[in-house]
Amino acid sequence: MQAAQHDEYKTLKQGDYYNAACCYALTGKGDSSIILLQLAIKYGYKDLSHLKEDADLTTLHRRADWRDVINSIKETHGVTHDPYKAKLITTDIKHFWKAYDRAKKDSANRLSIYRKYYVDAGTDGLQDYFAYKVKNMRNFVTAHDKKPAFYAAIRQNTLMVDQQKPQMTASFVKFENLYPEANFPDVYFVIGAFTSGGTSTNTGLLIGLDQTVRTPDIPVTELSLWERNNFNDLNKLPNLIAHELIHFNQGGMTDDTTLLHAVLIEGMADFIGELISGKNANERLHTWAKGKEKKIWADFERDMYLRREHNWIANSNQETADKPADLGYWVGYQICKAYYDNSADKPKAIHDMLNIKNYREFYDKSGAAKLFDYNTLTK
Repeated sequence: MQAAQHDEYKTLKQGDYYNAACCYALTGKGDSSIILLQLAIKYGYKDLSHLKEDADLTTLHRRADWRDVINSIKETHGVTHDPYKAKLITTDIKHFWKAYDRAKKDSANRLSIYRKYYVDAGTDGLQDYFAYKVKNMRNFVTAHDKKPAFYAAIRQNTLMVDQQKPQMTASFVKFENLYPEANFPDVYFVIGAFTSGGTSTNTGLLIGLDQTVRTPDIPVTELSLWERNNFNDLNKLPNLIAHELIHFNQGGMTDDTTLLHAVLIEGMADFIGELISGKNANERLHTWAKGKEKKIWADFERDMYLRREHNWIANSNQETADKPADLGYWVGYQICKAYYDNSADKPKAIHDMLNIKNYREFYDKSGAAKLFDYNTLTK
């Protein structure tokens, strides 16, 4: 409960209040549990089906005020099976620039200004993005202080999302054709702290526009090597959306701790995302890998059944001028492409990918290892 009181974002507050309510219910303190559930709902908790089924809260079901808790939840459905009904939400962009202009005039109070006019006024998607990818407001302000010319320059590009919505919707329609059971979430466009170009939560797809609006006129001298290499072109925004859409639909895959699982999660999003949008969201990795494929594969096969994800994915600290980070995306792409190419029934191949239960078996069936047999390199 104390953690919730100190949390900066609604997403964290609702989670901590809910978990505290469960603890109180399990120890027989029903009054406190009800109060904490009401606070969780106040800060945005809305998973009614989970609330009803949660065994931790069973002792509350016979209370007169349990029905009041149930009735107070206003469920919002940000997921649809109709690709044309998914919402592409840009209101957070407008809120950011309103806060940005105010903060420029009153820099001493910029942290509280961003909190009031941007975060507190933000969508559920923004709340999730800040909770999981920005962590705290000081991180946000510090990141912007380090890149004043960069953030000043991207305004016009961030306001061009609406022009690309038809391409995004077209990708959704193509995905439905490949995978009829697809879910289409709402898409939230936000401005973060250059910590994530895209991610997905139960709320929907969360797109960090400051990482995805590159044009030749944007200055990049304030960016690190990894940031420069991962500052994506504005015209490739639909490809990123397609990548994140696949992540949202990977719920049928078995959890695993191996590197093989991790590369398939990301490489699959790149591969199917390319099928439905026309381009790969991580094209630079494919350019770099040309001529180096067999060595990459040999390194991967040594690690594939170990917990070595940190050397292959989200390893920006290992980016150098001679070797990019995130090569696991390239590896996973090759495995999925090989599986798809070797399958006579293409829709079934897509279904198989999104519902993998045995990763070793999937890898063997793909035939990808034969494409990059390291032994042939030394002959």
